Amino acid sequence: MVDWHLIKEMKPPKTRGEWEAEFQKYQQFPEFKILNHDMTLNEFKFIWYMEYSHRMWGRAVGLAYVLPAIYFWRKGWFSRSLKLRVAGLCGLVCFQGLLGWYMVKSGLEEKEDSYDIPRVSQYRLAAHLGSALLLYCASLWTGLSLLLPPNQIPNTNRMMLLRRFARGTGGLVFVTALSGAFVAGLDAGLVYNSFPKMGERWLPDDLLAFSPALRNVFENPTTVQFNHRVLGIASVTAVTILYMLSRRIPMPRRTKIAISSLLAMVYMQAALGITTLLLYVPTPLAATHQSGSLVLLSLALWLIHELRRIPK
Repeated sequence: MVDWHLIKEMKPPKTRGEWEAEFQKYQQFPEFKILNHDMTLNEFKFIWYMEYSHRMWGRAVGLAYVLPAIYFWRKGWFSRSLKLRVAGLCGLVCFQGLLGWYMVKSGLEEKEDSYDIPRVSQYRLAAHLGSALLLYCASLWTGLSLLLPPNQIPNTNRMMLLRRFARGTGGLVFVTALSGAFVAGLDAGLVYNSFPKMGERWLPDDLLAFSPALRNVFENPTTVQFNHRVLGIASVTAVTILYMLSRRIPMPRRTKIAISSLLAMVYMQAALGITTLLLYVPTPLAATHQSGSLVLLSLALWLIHELRRIPK
Protein backbone atom coordinates (compact mmCIF):
# COMPACT_ATOMS: atom_id res chain seq x y z
CA MET A 1 0.00 0.00 0.00
CA VAL A 2 1.52 3.28 -1.08
CA ASP A 3 -1.23 5.53 0.32
CA TRP A 4 -2.03 6.22 3.94
CA HIS A 5 -5.25 7.68 5.29
CA LEU A 6 -6.33 7.59 8.91
CA ILE A 7 -10.03 7.02 8.21
CA LYS A 8 -11.06 7.22 4.56
CA GLU A 9 -10.19 4.91 1.67
CA MET A 10 -9.32 1.92 3.86
CA LYS A 11 -11.48 -0.60 2.00
CA PRO A 12 -9.72 -3.09 -0.31
CA PRO A 13 -10.28 -2.74 -4.06
CA LYS A 14 -13.21 -4.83 -5.32
CA THR A 15 -13.05 -4.93 -9.11
CA ARG A 16 -10.16 -5.91 -11.34
CA GLY A 17 -9.98 -2.33 -12.58
CA GLU A 18 -9.56 -1.02 -9.04
CA TRP A 19 -6.84 -3.58 -8.35
CA GLU A 20 -4.99 -2.66 -11.53
CA ALA A 21 -5.17 1.02 -10.60
CA GLU A 22 -3.70 0.23 -7.17
CA PHE A 23 -1.03 -1.94 -8.81
CA GLN A 24 -0.08 0.91 -11.15
CA LYS A 25 0.50 3.17 -8.14
CA TYR A 26 2.85 0.57 -6.68
CA GLN A 27 4.73 0.33 -9.99
CA GLN A 28 5.89 3.94 -9.63
CA PHE A 29 8.06 3.13 -6.62
CA PRO A 30 11.58 1.64 -6.29
CA GLU A 31 10.46 -1.64 -4.73
CA PHE A 32 8.68 -2.59 -7.95
CA LYS A 33 11.22 -1.07 -10.34
CA ILE A 34 14.27 -2.70 -8.76
CA LEU A 35 13.08 -5.70 -6.77
CA ASN A 36 9.62 -6.83 -7.96
CA HIS A 37 9.55 -5.76 -11.62
CA ASP A 38 8.19 -9.17 -12.68
CA MET A 39 5.45 -9.27 -10.02
CA THR A 40 1.98 -10.42 -11.10
CA LEU A 41 -1.30 -8.87 -10.00
CA ASN A 42 -2.07 -11.84 -7.72
CA GLU A 43 1.33 -11.54 -6.05
CA PHE A 44 0.69 -7.84 -5.54
CA LYS A 45 -2.65 -8.64 -3.89
CA PHE A 46 -0.85 -10.84 -1.36
CA ILE A 47 1.59 -8.13 -0.20
CA TRP A 48 -1.21 -5.52 -0.31
CA TYR A 49 -3.36 -7.58 2.04
CA MET A 50 -0.39 -8.19 4.33
CA GLU A 51 0.13 -4.44 4.72
CA TYR A 52 -3.62 -3.82 4.93
CA SER A 53 -3.99 -6.41 7.72
CA HIS A 54 -1.11 -4.83 9.65
CA ARG A 55 -2.63 -1.36 9.42
CA MET A 56 -6.11 -2.53 10.36
CA TRP A 57 -4.70 -4.52 13.27
CA GLY A 58 -2.92 -1.36 14.41
CA ARG A 59 -6.19 0.56 14.31
CA ALA A 60 -7.90 -2.22 16.26
CA VAL A 61 -5.19 -1.99 18.93
CA GLY A 62 -5.68 1.77 19.08
CA LEU A 63 -9.42 1.39 19.57
CA ALA A 64 -8.82 -1.30 22.21
CA TYR A 65 -6.88 1.32 24.18
CA VAL A 66 -8.87 4.46 23.54
CA LEU A 67 -12.51 3.30 23.74
CA PRO A 68 -12.26 1.44 27.10
CA ALA A 69 -10.13 4.31 28.46
CA ILE A 70 -12.89 6.81 27.63
CA TYR A 71 -15.56 4.57 29.15
CA PHE A 72 -13.71 3.84 32.40
CA TRP A 73 -12.61 7.46 32.70
CA ARG A 74 -16.20 8.70 32.45
CA LYS A 75 -17.25 6.11 35.02
CA GLY A 76 -14.69 7.50 37.44
CA TRP A 77 -12.89 4.18 37.88
CA PHE A 78 -9.39 5.61 37.45
CA SER A 79 -7.27 7.05 40.22
CA ARG A 80 -5.32 10.21 39.48
CA SER A 81 -2.07 8.33 38.91
CA LEU A 82 -3.81 5.78 36.70
CA LYS A 83 -5.36 8.57 34.62
CA LEU A 84 -1.91 9.91 33.83
CA ARG A 85 -0.68 6.44 32.93
CA VAL A 86 -3.68 5.67 30.70
CA ALA A 87 -3.39 9.04 28.96
CA GLY A 88 0.28 8.33 28.29
CA LEU A 89 -0.49 4.88 26.87
CA CYS A 90 -3.19 6.26 24.56
CA GLY A 91 -0.83 8.98 23.39
CA LEU A 92 1.88 6.42 22.71
CA VAL A 93 -0.57 4.33 20.66
CA CYS A 94 -1.29 7.32 18.41
CA PHE A 95 2.40 8.14 18.13
CA GLN A 96 3.13 4.54 17.17
CA GLY A 97 0.73 4.75 14.22
CA LEU A 98 2.32 7.96 12.92
CA LEU A 99 5.79 6.50 13.39
CA GLY A 100 4.73 3.44 11.40
CA TRP A 101 3.81 5.55 8.38
CA TYR A 102 7.02 7.57 8.74
CA MET A 103 8.90 4.27 8.57
CA VAL A 104 6.96 2.97 5.55
CA LYS A 105 7.49 6.26 3.72
CA SER A 106 11.26 5.73 3.81
CA GLY A 107 10.85 2.58 1.71
CA LEU A 108 8.94 4.48 -0.99
CA GLU A 109 11.53 7.18 -1.59
CA GLU A 110 13.61 7.28 -4.76
CA LYS A 111 17.35 7.12 -4.02
CA GLU A 112 19.42 8.60 -6.84
CA ASP A 113 22.34 6.51 -8.16
CA SER A 114 21.36 3.62 -5.90
CA TYR A 115 20.76 0.07 -7.14
CA ASP A 116 20.52 -1.45 -3.70
CA ILE A 117 17.45 -3.47 -2.69
CA PRO A 118 14.76 -0.96 -1.66
CA ARG A 119 14.07 -1.15 2.06
CA VAL A 120 12.77 1.02 4.84
CA SER A 121 15.30 2.96 6.90
CA GLN A 122 16.76 0.75 9.62
CA TYR A 123 16.73 3.79 11.91
CA ARG A 124 12.99 4.30 11.45
CA LEU A 125 12.36 0.57 11.74
CA ALA A 126 14.22 0.51 15.06
CA ALA A 127 12.30 3.57 16.25
CA HIS A 128 8.98 1.94 15.30
CA LEU A 129 9.92 -1.31 17.04
CA GLY A 130 11.30 0.52 20.08
CA SER A 131 8.10 2.52 20.42
CA ALA A 132 6.04 -0.67 20.18
CA LEU A 133 8.19 -2.37 22.84
CA LEU A 134 7.86 0.62 25.17
CA LEU A 135 4.09 0.61 24.70
CA TYR A 136 3.95 -3.12 25.37
CA CYS A 137 6.19 -2.93 28.46
CA ALA A 138 4.22 -0.02 29.94
CA SER A 139 0.94 -1.87 29.31
CA LEU A 140 2.23 -5.11 30.81
CA TRP A 141 3.64 -3.36 33.88
CA THR A 142 0.34 -1.56 34.45
CA GLY A 143 -1.59 -4.82 34.11
CA LEU A 144 0.72 -6.68 36.50
CA SER A 145 0.43 -3.88 39.05
CA LEU A 146 -3.37 -4.07 38.94
CA LEU A 147 -3.74 -7.86 38.89
CA LEU A 148 -0.93 -9.35 40.99
CA PRO A 149 -0.75 -8.81 44.75
CA PRO A 150 2.71 -7.53 45.77
CA ASN A 151 5.22 -9.90 47.34
CA GLN A 152 6.51 -9.27 50.84
CA ILE A 153 10.22 -9.83 50.28
CA PRO A 154 12.78 -8.86 52.96
CA ASN A 155 14.95 -5.98 51.79
CA THR A 156 18.32 -7.64 52.51
CA ASN A 157 21.64 -6.73 50.86
CA ARG A 158 21.45 -9.84 48.66
CA MET A 159 17.92 -8.96 47.58
CA MET A 160 18.98 -5.41 46.73
CA LEU A 161 21.81 -6.81 44.58
CA LEU A 162 19.45 -9.25 42.87
CA ARG A 163 16.93 -6.49 42.23
CA ARG A 164 19.54 -4.23 40.61
CA PHE A 165 20.94 -7.09 38.54
CA ALA A 166 17.44 -8.03 37.36
CA ARG A 167 16.82 -4.47 36.18
CA GLY A 168 20.12 -4.44 34.31
CA THR A 169 19.31 -7.79 32.73
CA GLY A 170 15.89 -6.53 31.66
CA GLY A 171 17.52 -3.51 30.05
CA LEU A 172 19.98 -5.78 28.24
CA VAL A 173 17.15 -7.95 26.90
CA PHE A 174 15.37 -4.81 25.67
CA VAL A 175 18.48 -3.52 23.85
CA THR A 176 19.07 -6.96 22.30
CA ALA A 177 15.51 -7.06 20.98
CA LEU A 178 15.89 -3.53 19.62
CA SER A 179 19.14 -4.44 17.87
CA GLY A 180 17.16 -7.05 15.97
CA ALA A 181 15.47 -4.20 14.09
CA PHE A 182 18.83 -3.20 12.60
CA VAL A 183 19.49 -6.83 11.68
CA ALA A 184 16.13 -7.03 9.89
CA GLY A 185 16.43 -3.59 8.32
CA LEU A 186 19.81 -4.36 6.73
CA ASP A 187 19.21 -8.09 6.05
CA ALA A 188 22.26 -8.59 8.24
CA GLY A 189 21.22 -12.17 9.02
CA LEU A 190 22.29 -13.14 5.50
CA VAL A 191 25.87 -11.90 5.80
CA TYR A 192 27.60 -14.61 7.87
CA ASN A 193 25.54 -17.78 8.28
CA SER A 194 27.85 -19.65 10.62
CA PHE A 195 28.20 -19.91 14.39
CA PRO A 196 30.05 -19.31 16.68
CA LYS A 197 32.59 -17.87 14.23
CA MET A 198 31.67 -15.44 11.48
CA GLY A 199 33.04 -17.29 8.49
CA GLU A 200 36.50 -18.48 9.44
CA ARG A 201 37.20 -15.72 11.93
CA TRP A 202 35.98 -14.55 15.33
CA LEU A 203 36.34 -10.93 14.17
CA PRO A 204 35.57 -10.58 10.44
CA ASP A 205 37.76 -8.38 8.28
CA ASP A 206 34.92 -6.04 7.29
CA LEU A 207 33.80 -5.37 10.86
CA LEU A 208 34.95 -1.73 10.61
CA ALA A 209 34.78 -1.26 6.85
CA PHE A 210 32.78 1.99 6.94
CA SER A 211 34.13 5.44 7.76
CA PRO A 212 33.68 7.14 10.15
CA ALA A 213 33.81 4.16 12.51
CA LEU A 214 30.50 4.95 14.23
CA ARG A 215 28.61 4.29 10.97
CA ASN A 216 29.49 0.62 11.26
CA VAL A 217 27.36 0.22 14.39
CA PHE A 218 24.14 1.10 12.56
CA GLU A 219 24.86 0.74 8.83
CA ASN A 220 27.40 -2.06 8.32
CA PRO A 221 25.51 -5.40 8.10
CA THR A 222 28.53 -7.30 9.40
CA THR A 223 28.88 -5.09 12.47
CA VAL A 224 25.14 -5.11 13.08
CA GLN A 225 25.07 -8.92 13.07
CA PHE A 226 28.18 -9.07 15.26
CA ASN A 227 26.63 -6.69 17.80
CA HIS A 228 23.40 -8.69 17.88
CA ARG A 229 25.39 -11.87 18.53
CA VAL A 230 27.34 -10.26 21.36
CA LEU A 231 24.18 -8.83 22.92
CA GLY A 232 22.44 -12.20 22.66
CA ILE A 233 25.33 -14.02 24.32
CA ALA A 234 25.49 -11.32 27.00
CA SER A 235 21.76 -11.76 27.65
CA VAL A 236 22.14 -15.53 28.08
CA THR A 237 25.08 -14.98 30.43
CA ALA A 238 23.27 -12.33 32.48
CA VAL A 239 20.13 -14.42 32.91
CA THR A 240 22.21 -17.44 33.93
CA ILE A 241 24.06 -15.40 36.58
CA LEU A 242 20.74 -13.94 37.74
CA TYR A 243 19.34 -17.44 38.20
CA MET A 244 22.41 -18.57 40.15
CA LEU A 245 22.18 -15.54 42.43
CA SER A 246 18.50 -16.19 43.07
CA ARG A 247 19.22 -19.74 44.25
CA ARG A 248 20.81 -18.34 47.41
CA ILE A 249 17.82 -16.23 48.40
CA PRO A 250 14.50 -17.52 49.77
CA MET A 251 11.69 -16.17 47.59
CA PRO A 252 7.95 -16.74 47.00
CA ARG A 253 6.93 -19.53 44.65
CA ARG A 254 5.61 -17.11 42.01
CA THR A 255 8.97 -15.31 41.86
CA LYS A 256 10.84 -18.60 41.51
CA ILE A 257 8.59 -19.54 38.58
CA ALA A 258 9.36 -16.20 36.93
CA ILE A 259 13.13 -16.73 37.23
CA SER A 260 12.99 -20.34 36.02
CA SER A 261 10.79 -19.38 33.08
CA LEU A 262 13.18 -16.58 32.14
CA LEU A 263 16.14 -18.98 32.23
CA ALA A 264 14.39 -21.56 30.04
CA MET A 265 13.23 -18.92 27.55
CA VAL A 266 16.62 -17.22 27.13
CA TYR A 267 18.22 -20.52 26.09
CA MET A 268 15.30 -21.31 23.79
CA GLN A 269 15.59 -17.86 22.22
CA ALA A 270 19.33 -18.28 21.70
CA ALA A 271 18.74 -21.66 20.03
CA LEU A 272 16.10 -20.09 17.78
CA GLY A 273 18.47 -17.29 16.81
CA ILE A 274 21.35 -19.65 15.97
CA THR A 275 19.06 -21.97 13.99
CA THR A 276 17.58 -19.04 12.07
CA LEU A 277 21.09 -17.88 11.17
CA LEU A 278 22.37 -21.30 10.09
CA LEU A 279 19.33 -21.93 7.89
CA TYR A 280 19.73 -18.58 6.06
CA VAL A 281 16.83 -16.81 7.80
CA PRO A 282 13.65 -18.60 6.66
CA THR A 283 10.74 -16.24 7.24
CA PRO A 284 8.65 -18.50 9.58
CA LEU A 285 11.67 -19.19 11.79
CA ALA A 286 12.72 -15.54 11.79
CA ALA A 287 9.19 -14.53 12.83
CA THR A 288 9.30 -17.12 15.63
CA HIS A 289 12.63 -15.72 16.81
CA GLN A 290 11.20 -12.22 16.80
CA SER A 291 8.18 -13.39 18.78
CA GLY A 292 10.51 -15.14 21.20
CA SER A 293 12.20 -11.83 21.96
CA LEU A 294 8.85 -10.42 23.09
CA VAL A 295 8.21 -13.45 25.30
CA LEU A 296 11.68 -13.10 26.81
CA LEU A 297 11.15 -9.40 27.44
CA SER A 298 7.78 -10.15 29.05
CA LEU A 299 9.32 -12.66 31.44
CA ALA A 300 12.13 -10.25 32.34
CA LEU A 301 9.58 -7.54 33.09
CA TRP A 302 7.49 -9.98 35.14
CA LEU A 303 10.53 -10.88 37.22
CA ILE A 304 11.44 -7.21 37.80
CA HIS A 305 7.85 -6.62 38.88
CA GLU A 306 7.99 -9.58 41.28
CA LEU A 307 11.18 -8.27 42.86
CA ARG A 308 10.11 -4.64 43.16
CA ARG A 309 10.37 -2.98 46.52
CA ILE A 310 7.00 -2.13 48.07
CA PRO A 311 6.95 1.32 49.74
CA LYS A 312 6.02 1.23 53.42
